[in-house]
Amino acid sequence: MDSALRDLLDELYADGVAFDATQDDRLLTRRNLEPASAGLLWSLVQIAGVRNAIEIGTSNGYSTIWLADALTRTGGRLTSVDVALDPSAEANLVRAGRRETVRLHRADGGRFLAGLPDACVDLLFLDAERTEYPRWWPHPLRVLRPGGVMAIDNVLSHPAEVADFLSLLDDQPGIEGRTIDIGKGLHLAWRDLRL
Repeated sequence: MDSALRDLLDELYADGVAFDATQDDRLLTRRNLEPASAGLLWSLVQIAGVRNAIEIGTSNGYSTIWLADALTRTGGRLTSVDVALDPSAEANLVRAGRRETVRLHRADGGRFLAGLPDACVDLLFLDAERTEYPRWWPHPLRVLRPGGVMAIDNVLSHPAEVADFLSLLDDQPGIEGRTIDIGKGLHLAWRDLRL
């Protein structure tokens, strides 16, 4: 990642932290992914050669830019989905020079996933309302291709809110998973290549 893009990301992260501190309603906060978690996903996209990525939870586009930058290196594309797209997300993508890599889509995450074909996603990043994820079942898993990865943020900071969803994943044959103690906790689950 070049230094100009890194400087922009540092600016957006600092702005998000400052903005969140002024909000009383959690639903109005930006809740950006922590830089260390974003860096891990950036690396994972390139290591796994991800071509088709889906992000549920766009906010101001901070994590979207990280993913889009990695996808420019793999020749991939990102669809970022949010129920209330923040206009700053598109502006920030343009500033980052990564707008052409991203399709922004306003929709409920579960409905969006329900409309996708089976096994079409290389990387699914869930960073939205955690208590909604079980309602979206089985689509988050159904859309994941063999060898595909699902990343779920905030599993250590809000374990009760993700417990039911992680239990659903744990009960599935051919799914491996591990929680990484980074940022607010990033759970990675992947579908066995042999299935």
